[in-house]
Amino acid sequence: MAEATISAAAVKELRQKTGAGMMDCKKALQEAGGDQDKAVELLRVKMGSKIGKLADREAAEGTVQSYIHATGKVGVLVEVDCNTDFVARNDDFVAFARDVAMHVAAVPGVRYVSEDEVPQEAKDAELRVFEQQAADKPENVRPRIVEGMLKKWLGEVVLLNQEHVNADKHESKTIEQLRADLSAKTGENVVVRRFARFAVGE
Repeated sequence: MAEATISAAAVKELRQKTGAGMMDCKKALQEAGGDQDKAVELLRVKMGSKIGKLADREAAEGTVQSYIHATGKVGVLVEVDCNTDFVARNDDFVAFARDVAMHVAAVPGVRYVSEDEVPQEAKDAELRVFEQQAADKPENVRPRIVEGMLKKWLGEVVLLNQEHVNADKHESKTIEQLRADLSAKTGENVVVRRFARFAVGE
């Protein structure tokens, strides 16, 4: 199955079944030709006993971290949850929450944690605009152009889709990749629950 044909919904479904990271799920689905059961098997081989345990565990512990920009004009609060108080106090876990807060402070356009949170009405409104903008393009390429514009817009407003602003420190990884890495390292279900960004005059 070609890379482009693995849908976000299929990746999400596999993540819910297994608790594996987004990129791991996508790779497993590509390897399995889109077959969910086969992809689960591949991930079980790769992750062993961890599979299925992370996503099902309730993330009821966690931390709230803040970031205030040096100018004092922008501030962010972020809640990141996990399964145990032990991990909630872990230095890597707290550092991740602070890094997320710093990223949100630096990116004014971010509005949602994940694509699931984006209201359908907001997507539809953007799609209508993109369709009008692509109206002068040849009919056969319009859907692809519109899809590309939507993907770009989601990248601007969805936190997990974004590369961390400190690309050097984080090897150009997205917030989702960093979250998945931390989840694998701690063996817990790490969830970026919510954030609030405050800017003077906004």
